[in-house]
Amino acid sequence: MSKYKFDYKTLRDVQDKASQLGVALPLREKTDILTTPYQAGNVALPNRMGIAPMEGFDANPDGTPSEYTSERYLKYAGGGAGLIWYEAVSIVQEGCSCQHQLYLTEKNLDAFKRLNDKIKEESLRKNGYAPYLIMQANHSGRYSRPGEKAAPIIAYRHPEIEKLRPADDSCIATDDYLKSLEEKFGEASRLGRKAGFDAIDVKACHGYLLGELASAYTRKGEYGGSFENRFRLLFNSILSAQQSETKDYSVVARIGIYDQYAYPYGFGVKKDGGLEPDYEEPVRLIGDLHKKLHVPFINITMGDPHVQPHVTRPFNRDDMFDCPEDPLLSVARMYEGTAEVKKRYPELGVSASAPSYLRQFAPNLAAGAIEAGVCDQVIFGRLAFANPDFPNDIKNERKDAKKACYACSKCTTLGRTGWLAGCVLHQQDPYLKRYREIMANKK
Repeated sequence: MSKYKFDYKTLRDVQDKASQLGVALPLREKTDILTTPYQAGNVALPNRMGIAPMEGFDANPDGTPSEYTSERYLKYAGGGAGLIWYEAVSIVQEGCSCQHQLYLTEKNLDAFKRLNDKIKEESLRKNGYAPYLIMQANHSGRYSRPGEKAAPIIAYRHPEIEKLRPADDSCIATDDYLKSLEEKFGEASRLGRKAGFDAIDVKACHGYLLGELASAYTRKGEYGGSFENRFRLLFNSILSAQQSETKDYSVVARIGIYDQYAYPYGFGVKKDGGLEPDYEEPVRLIGDLHKKLHVPFINITMGDPHVQPHVTRPFNRDDMFDCPEDPLLSVARMYEGTAEVKKRYPELGVSASAPSYLRQFAPNLAAGAIEAGVCDQVIFGRLAFANPDFPNDIKNERKDAKKACYACSKCTTLGRTGWLAGCVLHQQDPYLKRYREIMANKK
């Protein structure tokens, strides 16, 4: 349970509280800039509002989109988002986070192609443009659970995480195994292009395998220790994925730049034993991705939501975790870190995350961040769960606090069961029934 409450009635209330906390948020009254087009390299977006990759945990057993999955994405399409960043799609069976995660293969890509075609048709029909579709390619690593039981594949032993998520030395991925994944990311990219995606994201954040390797300071061998070793798999996987690039298909990345674990178990943190951010390595990483690998568009995020969700998903309430800081501090950190990246690489397309905690003021944060040069585009996760029509609501200046995300974390509670996650309050069918079943079984 969180001791913090969202009781802000106006933008001024939010700004005043941020000032009391000693931070600043780039809030703006006008949100017109969110409806303007944007382009970075070959990544061309009809507007600056995107759907973040929030997992619905509702795929069919063979990894294809189910009726629930399709219904969600068609709602996103009709809602007017310029970018739909698909939830995580596993690159290997053993790297699935659960038995209901999307998993693209040669055998099932037609199902993805059909859904992508429908998404673009629906948006063209309702909005006059097709959204840009990004496939998030992922290996769940420490959070892999392809069967009934957890089956972690880890980069190194992490004492803080293992208090909640047990693992042992037998779970450590070998160098040979990590090397084999380069080809798997390349294959995922080839399949993604055939399935009608506009880009593939080689995901390196939120405690999953490529994200965890960022902090593998204690790992021995070719994938640990030095900067070059820790990002060897990420760089080589992007190069492998780029073999399928065309003028109409790009490779992008979602990168975690701060973990909030003390060194040597956290990335983007000072090496003094504390939790204060140090963006030197993250900025170097993104510079290499942009300057050396020519990645045109990168989303910035933070944290590991499995263990400390407040870092990346500031909340008012959670059934498992308390919130150790005012959520406005979490939001401010996210945008301060994103600003560090954009300041260093102004020509790079930078996407920001985590605006949903601000409820009806989330668009004001997104617009203000773009106008202030913090980022170029913003993706919305929990708000999209709550109100898939939010982009058109913003475009038509419809602001209704009752349609916003309440940051109650009930969607997260659903997701932790590994099947069917969505907004219990605003999209009650089928999520409210599922949530009641879960809570009844806890008693």
